[in-house]
Amino acid sequence: MPQMRPLDPAFPIDRQIALDAGPVVLVNLFTLDATDEQAFLKGWQDDAAFMKRQPGFISTQLHRAVGDNPTYLNYAVWESNALFRAAFTHPEFRAKIADYPASAVASPHLFQKVAVPGICVA
Repeated sequence: MPQMRPLDPAFPIDRQIALDAGPVVLVNLFTLDATDEQAFLKGWQDDAAFMKRQPGFISTQLHRAVGDNPTYLNYAVWESNALFRAAFTHPEFRAKIADYPASAVASPHLFQKVAVPGICVA
């Protein structure tokens, strides 16, 4: 199971999922040992396939950092925080994340789009 290291220690993911909001974007930064990269990718693929079947899931994308060290960034878009919470706390998902290599450190955080006039819409 990956270790959890919040992006914001004052407001970790377990507090964020308790809020009502929508739509939300999960951003999750993963660090791990290079020797565990293939095991990490298999674990991520398995849990992403589970999430893709859940109500409220819109999309996901995994990115690998440029360079030698395997650092990954995942983002996933959900219709609402309530639907993400149901998937994130589902016993089947919780069991799947136990398959990640021990060196994996996950830093999940939820975000909402921000409108900036003339630049982007919310």
